[in-house]
Amino acid sequence: MTEVGIKELLQAGVHFGHQTRRWDPRMGRYIHGERDGIHIIDLIKTERLLQEARDFAAETARRGGKILFVGTKKQAMDSIRSWAERSGMPYVNQRWLGGLLTNYSTISKRIERLHELEELATEGQLDLLPTKERMSMQAELRKLEYNLGGVRDMQRVPSALFIADLKTEEIALREGARLRIPIIGLVDTNCDPDPVTYVVPGNDDAIRSCELVIGTIGQAVSDAAAEWRAAEETRIAEEERVRREAEEAKRRAEEKAKEKALREAEAKAKAEAEAAAREAQAGAAPPQSAPASAAEPAGAGSQSAPASARPAPAEGSGS
Repeated sequence: MTEVGIKELLQAGVHFGHQTRRWDPRMGRYIHGERDGIHIIDLIKTERLLQEARDFAAETARRGGKILFVGTKKQAMDSIRSWAERSGMPYVNQRWLGGLLTNYSTISKRIERLHELEELATEGQLDLLPTKERMSMQAELRKLEYNLGGVRDMQRVPSALFIADLKTEEIALREGARLRIPIIGLVDTNCDPDPVTYVVPGNDDAIRSCELVIGTIGQAVSDAAAEWRAAEETRIAEEERVRREAEEAKRRAEEKAKEKALREAEAKAKAEAEAAAREAQAGAAPPQSAPASAAEPAGAGSQSAPASARPAPAEGSGS
């Protein structure tokens, strides 16, 4: 980040204020003196306050906050657009639309309409419409781009405002102060610095002065926003890696659970089959035969008795 010192501020003419008769007494603490009827701004204070404003802007962008760059005067409008686009921040450099901050719910609907018309124009659907309707929608698109083109990607009220000229951007200043949004302002000697959170005393009528202050703030915001985007990409990649690992672990756990359930089912089926086979084998076996001594009839023993046990015949019966 390039350091801006007293020399750069002098070369850019930041120290030149307005005529002494057009000053705001509340800017007296930032005025060094007077020369040829023109107030001279104290550049020592400007250098210190510019550093504080730059640090705040960088810290805001480093946390992912959005800083709305505002500058519709011709001396600042080109620098406002260039640095805002470079840092990826919203900007207003054509016309401040009343209620842009305090009535953002309505403005957001117009931003949605802008995206809708841009999509129709990109896809070539506007060319298919009748001539009168096509011309009406094209005129609406041009008007929305003029008023809201710089804030088309602003999805919420910004975290901070940078205003290049408090007199010209009086409505933006009031809306920001009403919503208590921190304001960084390039404040000339004819402006009231009280509503501004971070005052940068300096010449807001010279192109070089505006470019220097806007570029200093814009460079800080651009660098910090790049750091935040890199950190976000790393965080998203890490979250994606963790998510994939969790999904892979879950898939493996489910596969192991399925394999375990399958093994248990196979073991159960095998046990049931073995039990069924044993029951079938037991049912098909022949009954055991009874012992021979128990199966013989009671009279069979007298027939098989030995001859010596038989009674002898009576004497003389044969003769």
